[in-house]
Amino acid sequence: MIPIRGTVRSETYPIVNTLLIAVNVLVFFVQLSQGQGLNKFIYVYGLVPARYTIPQISAYFTTGQQVISFLTFMFLHGGFLHLLGNMWFLYIFGDNVEDRLGHLRYLVFYLLCGLASGISHLVLNLHCELPTIGASGAIAGVMGAYFVLHPRAKVLTLVPIFFFFQFIELPAFVFLGIWFLFQFLSAAGSSSQMGGIAWWAHIGGFVFGIVFLKLFEILPETGAGKKLRAVTRKRTTPRIQVIRTGSFGDDPDLYGVISVSEREALFGARKLVNIAKGFKKRTFLLTIPQGISNGSKLRLGGMGRETREGGRGDLYLKVQVSD
Repeated sequence: MIPIRGTVRSETYPIVNTLLIAVNVLVFFVQLSQGQGLNKFIYVYGLVPARYTIPQISAYFTTGQQVISFLTFMFLHGGFLHLLGNMWFLYIFGDNVEDRLGHLRYLVFYLLCGLASGISHLVLNLHCELPTIGASGAIAGVMGAYFVLHPRAKVLTLVPIFFFFQFIELPAFVFLGIWFLFQFLSAAGSSSQMGGIAWWAHIGGFVFGIVFLKLFEILPETGAGKKLRAVTRKRTTPRIQVIRTGSFGDDPDLYGVISVSEREALFGARKLVNIAKGFKKRTFLLTIPQGISNGSKLRLGGMGRETREGGRGDLYLKVQVSD
């Protein structure tokens, strides 16, 4: 399952989330520049449990290296696909958590989740000599927070079915619940000395993400955080929109609502629209004309229900202009 987007709209631009993605990408290029020294680089800046439990190994590292690896390990990745997968999940779920906590608190939250995931991996794999790297643990914390904040939000998911791909809306608690169950089963069936994915880091990050969210919601947001939130307030609506349609009796026409911002209503926009049900063509690109007003209706001919005569009704989308 590949998440495409959540249906919960964030009210502010995720500047910290975007910055974290940029830093991860930048560090990946630094890794690529290491050449033959890459393995040493990863062993120094990755998290290796045995470095803290076996004196013969810890003697090769300075105190600074031992401390800094708890931060640096979460910005290293084992390859392009590893980086891409992590950054995509962070992009999908991070904006809503940042929107809820505020930019500055979200940054601290993310780093704490990464730290907690690293400690979880260390405690459960004390003598492992393999380096653990990746943002997965920190991102798992973000997903844990999303699980609590928006359990019934819909996650538009791309699901491969044999040789075809289908868009399906799954409740967040179902999508994230399946993800967490997979992590737990994988962790239970793996050995601490085996290479590959640090499953316990994912589990620890997810659980601590829920705990840290509760703690951060108690703490008040700072004045600087409130000012930054005001500056980064969004003035556009989501690029991808899921529309739920309805009809009246035997009327072959379908009716739905599409949201646009005041700016988009004035200058026009293009949206990728996914219709939850109602007709054969489920996903299409829709052009919002310039100068459209609140309450206006867009008519999409032939996109309604099939009639008894074999024809099709129309789809009418009511334009809702948000502030």
